[in-house]
Amino acid sequence: MTGAWAAMQRVFEERGQQEIDEGRVAGLAALAARVRELSELLLLTRADEAEVAVVTRELEVLNRRLAEAGRGIPPAAEVGDGGVVRQLGSPVTGALNTLAPPIEIRVSADGTARSEFTLGVLYEGPPGFVHGGVSAMVLDHLSGCAASANGTPGMTAGLDLRYRRPTPLGVPLSAEAKAVRVDGRKTFVESRIIGPDGRSTAEATAVFIMPTR
Repeated sequence: MTGAWAAMQRVFEERGQQEIDEGRVAGLAALAARVRELSELLLLTRADEAEVAVVTRELEVLNRRLAEAGRGIPPAAEVGDGGVVRQLGSPVTGALNTLAPPIEIRVSADGTARSEFTLGVLYEGPPGFVHGGVSAMVLDHLSGCAASANGTPGMTAGLDLRYRRPTPLGVPLSAEAKAVRVDGRKTFVESRIIGPDGRSTAEATAVFIMPTR
């Protein structure tokens, strides 16, 4: 068993002992959605210095309330339909992670992982366009879902990005990924982000390697 695999196993075993209370998750997801709104408003607000100071003090109180309730570990990950991993704390798809858009992924019968989403100002790189690192993060995650759906999950060993044109902010985007080849422990996945005009804005070839036990 490799060190990486052993570490992963320990984490899954620890988090797997948790029971997910769907009612509590729904409440936390609603809270996370409000925090995302707050993050975007922080970038866009024209509030004066005094108002910003008032809001800051109010947030300090709220943070203390959550901290006083105690701290645990991130929620357990679950493998859902089509091999898609439900990871509530994921920075891409996690409903409870305020860094995540979040993006919803579905897998079709042919094993293609797809998603439709819109990225706002929190993910801006060049003015008016998505940061290239965010595009890479989305394609890496989507490709991992495609590898899992293929029955050959693994850890990212390589991600070759080709940026075809800028990815626009604030408009509907789609993305898709599909496993195209398996060579032993390696799974090769092709993916792309598609703009509202139907043209690819970013494409990637990813290699995933299944850890050895």
